[in-house]
Amino acid sequence: MEPSAADRSSLANLLQAAALRFPQREALVCITSGRRFTYAQLNSRANRLANTMIAAGYQKGDVVAMLTSNRIELVDWYFMLAKTGIVGIPLNYRLSARDITGLIDSMGATGLLYESRFNDTVDQVRPACPNLRQLFGFGDDLRDYAANYDEQLARSSESAPNTQVAAGDPFYFNLTSGTTGLPKAYLLNHQNNLVATQSMADCHDLTEQDNTLTVFPAFGRVGFGWISSSIFAGARNVMLNFSAAEALSVIQREAITITNLVPTMAAVMMAEPGLENYDLSSLRGIVFAGAPLPAPLRERSRELLCPHLYEYYGMQETGIVTLSKPADKLAKPDSVGRQIEMAEVRVIDDQGSDLPPGEVGHIIARSPCATDGYYLNPEKSAETFRDGWVHTGDLGRFDTERFLYVAGRDKDMIISGGQNVFSLEVEEAILGLDGIAECAVIGLADDIWGEQVTAIVVNHPGHDIRADQVIAHCKSELAGFKAPKQVFFQDEPLPRTPTGKVTKFVLVEQYEKN
Repeated sequence: MEPSAADRSSLANLLQAAALRFPQREALVCITSGRRFTYAQLNSRANRLANTMIAAGYQKGDVVAMLTSNRIELVDWYFMLAKTGIVGIPLNYRLSARDITGLIDSMGATGLLYESRFNDTVDQVRPACPNLRQLFGFGDDLRDYAANYDEQLARSSESAPNTQVAAGDPFYFNLTSGTTGLPKAYLLNHQNNLVATQSMADCHDLTEQDNTLTVFPAFGRVGFGWISSSIFAGARNVMLNFSAAEALSVIQREAITITNLVPTMAAVMMAEPGLENYDLSSLRGIVFAGAPLPAPLRERSRELLCPHLYEYYGMQETGIVTLSKPADKLAKPDSVGRQIEMAEVRVIDDQGSDLPPGEVGHIIARSPCATDGYYLNPEKSAETFRDGWVHTGDLGRFDTERFLYVAGRDKDMIISGGQNVFSLEVEEAILGLDGIAECAVIGLADDIWGEQVTAIVVNHPGHDIRADQVIAHCKSELAGFKAPKQVFFQDEPLPRTPTGKVTKFVLVEQYEKN
């Protein structure tokens, strides 16, 4: 039986329709490469890449990785996946070559597309991944082992490939932080992302008149969501590798109307010299997500960047589940809003019963945008995905109007600059440094970073490990954003419960005062 139109829904249809409706409208501006593309050109490039991959022997269900910063080629790649049914791994370029090798191997990727700025990383990954049968490179100074991406596209047909992709087919593996070892991965299908795309556009009132700015890394779900939702709305998207000065300049030059920031980005933008000389009047909204939004930073953002703020709440695993629009943000500034139409949110006690307004409990959610488990991680899947609900690991409460307030986290995770950092992973790295007796890693409140990764260290007698040694060691073992930003030393043992667990709340109270 032929699949229904709903079963065939994918982002490929979205781009194809936009190319038919607005062929000559400018769709995307790639600041990194200095190029601009119409909707017709975007669709043509995605078709050409799809046909390139098919000609190279890839077919529906094969796994292909991508390693790049925010560039047009990443957009080509996502929509190539949508058109062919090839399954993607969008790699976090901040990861080590060892982590990237592990991800490619564990998910069975046989192809890699990459930006030449990561040549040194790929030099290490390639010999360690014997199953990689094809590499495509773009940018300057390509290695001899990589096929030239632009040359391959130029040779390929711009006709849509004849591949049937169903809504429930796997689309790509999204990556999230893990407590130890490799980052956790979960599989998103085409329907997950199509619904998330429509939801993001609706939540933020996107129209054909908008010029959106993507500064989130588009290897993650949020960054890609702004690109796909802009296409859904017929808007123009500008993609950028974030720097404060360039973001401000682009907002002025491209008449940006809306962008999504983590609080850290807003903080460094507001600290940029000459901020008052930038014309930001085109902005109709700034969207915050990814980390707690401190009240002082929120009010300064209203004053210095844009008076109209949105904030949403959700995990990458769930998509957006609550939304606070500008009017909500004025009326209830500390809330992350109410559940959106496509989601359900509850606050429960330890027994799973719903709590009344005002009482703090565990936040759980479900949504058609949500994944249903972690890849090859049944233990973590069983902990997070239960009875159709995603257990976020966050604590919160409702008020009497069902506005949600996030009160903290019940899992040992720090959010610094919008990046998830698990304490255990950092602690294990520090304990690998000779001379360390014990350590605890905590998050201390910070107006710029949201939370600073902070290490409390006890040296072995006779050793005098310094803070700069701890930080340098962590940077050699972990992604840079996971390394502590400050290190405190104490002579007395760490405070612990009778069962031996470090009482981190005691450390937070003690060192917040420093």
